[in-house]
Amino acid sequence: MKPRSLWRVSIVTLPEADEAVAELMGGRFQQPVSSYLDLETGRNTLSVYLEEKPAGWNDLREKLASGLKKIRRCGLATGPARIALARMRREDWAESWKRHFPPLEIGDSLLIKPSWSRRRARRNEAVVILDPGLSFGTGRHPTTKFCLQELVRCGKFRSSRSFFDIGTGSGILAIAAARLGYAPVHAIDFDPEAVRIARANARRNGVRRKLRITRADVAKLPLRPARQYDLICANLISTLLISERRRIVNRLRPGGTLVLAGILKSEFSSLQKAFIELGLKLAVSRGTNEWCSGSFDYSK
Repeated sequence: MKPRSLWRVSIVTLPEADEAVAELMGGRFQQPVSSYLDLETGRNTLSVYLEEKPAGWNDLREKLASGLKKIRRCGLATGPARIALARMRREDWAESWKRHFPPLEIGDSLLIKPSWSRRRARRNEAVVILDPGLSFGTGRHPTTKFCLQELVRCGKFRSSRSFFDIGTGSGILAIAAARLGYAPVHAIDFDPEAVRIARANARRNGVRRKLRITRADVAKLPLRPARQYDLICANLISTLLISERRRIVNRLRPGGTLVLAGILKSEFSSLQKAFIELGLKLAVSRGTNEWCSGSFDYSK
């Protein structure tokens, strides 16, 4: 018989240090790490759930604190990095985490919701069903949300709409594009697990045949592509965006729009300059907490 309670170890940190802190916790506990971003505070709560109270908690806490210091020495901002241990009822845990993922509306055209939500779409509202999982992208992170908003905005004033998603993660953008009527829709990711998850999510939403998801490295794409697209979303780190900017821009149709996301505010001006040099013009930008995203028009 399973115990009636669980133990949760959590660390509150900043999104910049997410991956490093998740690796620290996952390596220490050998358990999956869940993440919840509070959009109001800009802080992330990373948690692991254990069947039993961890032995030698004071010792373990010190080791986690030491790991956090190493992360800070690498130049990543962790913020307060509060470490907490809490006991919770299993029944409470089974449902309480779902409250962190309510339905999300993007304009009046798109509804993103988890499978357990009973929320009904409004008239002419496309629906994407997506549960939180290991692959990045539920629509709530500022960078992903900006991409979704641009998908909706660009889809309203174009009759011909093709879409290319670079770094698809959970597949949320490609699935939303297919739901909104973009065609063709292509998506790539370097991580084979992300590709598997994105394909599964596409099947679940009934759009698997309306899009193509493949494993590919943006740095190894041909410089001269066989196809160009009306809209491209690239949610990648700024160093990769800048180093591979010609490969990305060469895939954008003249008159098209390029959405760049996943960029720290401190890095956005240098990225903007690099893409302006290739003939793009910043049309829309948005900053949330330490993140900044931009939508560029291409008038070559």
